[in-house]
Amino acid sequence: MNVLIFGATGMVGKGVLLECLDDARVTSVLLVSRQPIDIAHTKLTDLVHRNFFDFTNIQSKFTDMDACFFCLGVTSVGMSETEYRRLTYDLTVVAATTIASATAGRLTFCYVSGEGTDSTERGPTMWARIKGETENALLRLPFKAAYMFRPAYIRPLRGVRSKTWWYQLVYDALGLFYPFLRKFFPQRVTTTVNVGRAMIEVAARGHSKTILSSIDINQLALR
Repeated sequence: MNVLIFGATGMVGKGVLLECLDDARVTSVLLVSRQPIDIAHTKLTDLVHRNFFDFTNIQSKFTDMDACFFCLGVTSVGMSETEYRRLTYDLTVVAATTIASATAGRLTFCYVSGEGTDSTERGPTMWARIKGETENALLRLPFKAAYMFRPAYIRPLRGVRSKTWWYQLVYDALGLFYPFLRKFFPQRVTTTVNVGRAMIEVAARGHSKTILSSIDINQLALR
């Protein structure tokens, strides 16, 4: 299958990309990002696009895609609700609507959300409401299928690192306790490898659930 990835220069997206490059089911990978990635591969096409609120001039590039793995995301820390909504809901829906139009119901869309996302859109936590609103909008679009990935703690593997320095400090600290977390809180932990493998699996074979927790992600990765 032909895979489209958004956010491959970030921690989760790069982890997903590495799994796509290694998986025989993935024929080609098209990246859409604001800056080039530091990886070269025969499967890989790196498309630099600056305006993430308008994809009209590259929409034709999406026509033959079978799956989109949308791994873009920003932290809500220090951000107003208006700006966080713009960079989370508005940006994602613009991209997804363009992709849906180009692929006419043939594409599977996977979106990285997060544990605690509020599907009711009415809860007290700003980021959770906006993530919930984003998920609901994606589930209404005319895709072949759409899956919302809601991991809690993601352990970066294969040399992948977060671009947010204080996130990386947290990952480094928690990495020391990962065996403990995996043993006693398996419902709260996964890895960048498992997220990538799970996305490929649901794109290739589907799944009965549309909202996937860390446990679901880990089980799919084992399949």
